[in-house]
Amino acid sequence: MKIICIGHNYADHAREMSSPLPLEPVFFLKPDSCLLRNNQPFFYPKFTKELHHEVEVVIKICRLGKSIGEKYAPRYYNEVALGIDFTARDIQQQCKEKGLPWEKAKAFDGAAPISNFIPIAELQNIHAADFRLDINDKTVQQGNTAHMIFSFDRIIAYVSQFITLKTGDLIYTGTPSGVGPVNIGDRLKGYLEGRLMFDFYVR
Repeated sequence: MKIICIGHNYADHAREMSSPLPLEPVFFLKPDSCLLRNNQPFFYPKFTKELHHEVEVVIKICRLGKSIGEKYAPRYYNEVALGIDFTARDIQQQCKEKGLPWEKAKAFDGAAPISNFIPIAELQNIHAADFRLDINDKTVQQGNTAHMIFSFDRIIAYVSQFITLKTGDLIYTGTPSGVGPVNIGDRLKGYLEGRLMFDFYVR
């Protein structure tokens, strides 16, 4: 199982990061050791002083596929979750300045908390679904999947040109604006269409 993450997939987030809008999906990978399930606490890593939250809708691949046509992409996912792409922003910036890969800023243990999955059929419209992140009961990020630059189907079609998608693979589909720091003691709650999806603490 692999975790595929899409970067800069909301225009407002790209702008807040002073990045140009992508002309094609930007993706990177996280190992499965990043996953944090069942509302387990996240332990703030000692190597960073600037840990940022990025809330994202996550889809799960349900069948094997390679070079998938965009019109066939809906056949390849039927469950959805909400997750966090934790980023050590200070480490990431150091790597960028040196022209180095920045996996250590994104792919560390526990860097991908995730909720339980629910059937897409339980949502009115996965392609126009509201989601948000609250920290200590204050909303810090909110978005709607209709505002993605690249849709779920486009992401699947694009990524599968390069990487075979397998049953159980996860795709974190990008974050809206409002990314910012988390601190020890914070309580993070994520909602999808008003439904509480995760609720965990930073320790």
